[in-house]
Amino acid sequence: MTEEELIAMIDRQMNGGVSRLKVEFTEELPPDTEKKAYHHGRCDVGSPWAKGTVTNCDAIDEVIE
Repeated sequence: MTEEELIAMIDRQMNGGVSRLKVEFTEELPPDTEKKAYHHGRCDVGSPWAKGTVTNCDAIDEVIE
């Protein structure tokens, strides 16, 4: 995958409403193939979501203590 192809793939995902990406390259899929996996929730280790301490869902990227 070239740099231009990678940027085009990221642009397609962002324009499609995806808010977070995890990009992995593999030899298991045919070339020029994209596979989408779904993860429901934001449970980053140590985040307020993972710890169950979210008090303001409008500020999901802020740590509230």
